Amino acid sequence: MKYVNKILKKSSTRIGFLILLASLFWLKTILAYFIDFKLGIQNPFQFFIVLINPIATTVLLLGIPLYFKKSRIFYPVAFLVDILNTVLLYLNVIYYREFTDYMTVSTMTGYSKVNQGLSGSSLALTNIHDIIYWIDIIVVIGLILFKKIKLDHRPLNKRIGLAVTSSAVLLFMVNLSLGEMDRPQLLGRTFDRSYIVKYLGLDAFTVYDGAKSQHNNDLRATATKSELTKVQKYTNKHYAKPNKKYYGVAKGKNVIVLHLESFQQFLIGQKINGKEVTPFLNKLYKSKSTYAFRNFFHQVGQGKTSDAENMLETSTFGLPQGSLFAQLGSDNTFQAAPAIFKQRAGYTSAVFHGNIASFWNRNNVYKNMGYQNFFDASYYDTSGDRSLGYGLKDKLLFHDSIKYLQNLQQPFYVKFLTVTNHFPYDLDKEDTSTNFKTTTTDDDVVNNYFLTAHYLDQSIHEFYRYMKKSGLLKNSMIVLYGDHYGISDSENKNLAKALGKDPSEWTDYNDAQFQRVPFMINIPSRKDGFVSNKYGGEIDFLPTIMHLMGISTKRYIQFGTDMLSKQHDQLVAFRNQDWVNPQYTSIDNNIYSNKTGELAKLTKQQQKQVKKDKKQVNQELSLSDSLNEKNLLRFYHPKGFESIDPRKYNYANELQKAIKIEKRLGNKSTSLYSKNGNKSTTSLYKTNAPEIHHKTTDSNRIKITNPDATNNESTR
Repeated sequence: MKYVNKILKKSSTRIGFLILLASLFWLKTILAYFIDFKLGIQNPFQFFIVLINPIATTVLLLGIPLYFKKSRIFYPVAFLVDILNTVLLYLNVIYYREFTDYMTVSTMTGYSKVNQGLSGSSLALTNIHDIIYWIDIIVVIGLILFKKIKLDHRPLNKRIGLAVTSSAVLLFMVNLSLGEMDRPQLLGRTFDRSYIVKYLGLDAFTVYDGAKSQHNNDLRATATKSELTKVQKYTNKHYAKPNKKYYGVAKGKNVIVLHLESFQQFLIGQKINGKEVTPFLNKLYKSKSTYAFRNFFHQVGQGKTSDAENMLETSTFGLPQGSLFAQLGSDNTFQAAPAIFKQRAGYTSAVFHGNIASFWNRNNVYKNMGYQNFFDASYYDTSGDRSLGYGLKDKLLFHDSIKYLQNLQQPFYVKFLTVTNHFPYDLDKEDTSTNFKTTTTDDDVVNNYFLTAHYLDQSIHEFYRYMKKSGLLKNSMIVLYGDHYGISDSENKNLAKALGKDPSEWTDYNDAQFQRVPFMINIPSRKDGFVSNKYGGEIDFLPTIMHLMGISTKRYIQFGTDMLSKQHDQLVAFRNQDWVNPQYTSIDNNIYSNKTGELAKLTKQQQKQVKKDKKQVNQELSLSDSLNEKNLLRFYHPKGFESIDPRKYNYANELQKAIKIEKRLGNKSTSLYSKNGNKSTTSLYKTNAPEIHHKTTDSNRIKITNPDATNNESTR
């Protein structure tokens, strides 16, 4: 009681009162962090940052009343700041329970009652402990009314307010520095909102998001239709008409995209200790049912995997800095594959991914792209040894997805995002094959890379066996692609040793050539497969697939061209403005000959062509940036394309929705489940995953992680 009285006495001064409010707000923020939010805290350093990150912004905001001398203004302003900050906190708590994400400024100011997030379901999202978020305000008001806390009418010197504000800013800079130590490029390359909240706090995230939104809005406010005309002029001129031989050969077939995480082309056909690293993919690569490309390059920038997905779905480039998904994806206009396929050919669309939905902002971007279904980590058991840093292990992803896949209406366009072959390439002993031994270099990253690639190969082989047994294989086109490099340039010399090359002779040219990734289009019903020498990149993925499906690309704005077309442009632009074509490789404006690997001696005519290629690369990157940064597609309405309304999409209860559609369609249902006599096909799936057969040991691994500095997407 004596201690309480001491607190009340201290709180009867203006500074003491603000300290009381700040302390109470800090406590309920920490409550939200550890009970309602999932911040993915993985070490004591992060725990410390989470404990201190609410302090700076709370002190900064509650320092505002110090600039008012009169008590009749000071106390109402202090309460107003505290209440508004509590409202922000609590709205995020409610929103997070529904969407596992934080409210952006555009969401708060958006239509339809915060994008359907805080509608009539709000009451159902409340918990009994929510009273803690509000009871402190009620108690403090009561203490003032009953004069347990007395109002202090003595004005404070404005210097105190300046001192508090300055201290808060300094503390925030320290907080930011600590965050940057654990998460480099924290603000420059945001790919999950939870990182900003974890390292800087909810208030800082809201301000950061607001500033970013305002920048985007200002940029878009200046946009004109004439800028779109420039883009159209380029893409129309750049268009490559389809090859009649291949146009429509996959018409009406299911399209299954297998995203090979961090998988580089050199793995195909590679042997370690006399054993193939990827025996099944090697077989697929050379199959007479596969159109494969040995000179296919990734073209990602800082957005890494999300850049690859963007090129895959839209045939536009990622941004020069940061991730398009994270920075613009929440409110960008897309004319993407899932919407085109649905509207032009009646396709059902879905993504299967064993990581949290908010990673790379996918839960918002997919809605804007028109994806009807998104099965994220919440649909899978990711506990214990079933998951690694970036989500569910690949064998389990494929195995556990069948119960959802089988109920989707055919034809479908689905994408499986694998994660096991991701830096730092960790793999439990139980998951490593006894028949495959990796390299023994001094670099664990290189050694482990071959192990996880081998595991990915086994995962795909198991999925193929299921597709054959279920009858899915003969009615599908399976597209496999590598999203970006796995071994970074800094480690390529260590890799060179493993590949039997001399590290001392490794050059920038070799680094550039190692940016090749697989691109395989497997159509089991075809027998005219080949391995092509044509040059291309991820920007060419969509037009190639669309023409195989018998869907013309001419009406859409796409920067890539059909790789099967005789008019295909083999100039491949990299996000940093380097480029490659069949003759030359440009690195930092140095031109290398692909024949010799040495700096090229160019004739005047060759110099003229190189200058032309450089101009084209810069032009298409600039036009793509203008298209996305200014959201120019909102001005473009191609024939037959209906703009996407993201409010129509909700990724909750996906299986129940699919079953409901099956029942409504009855005998007309085309799902695998229906075609199998309304019987499940899950028993057809066979896997040697030890987790399925209860062979794993217990682990302290948390259920699902937000990847951290130790296995960092942003630095790879």
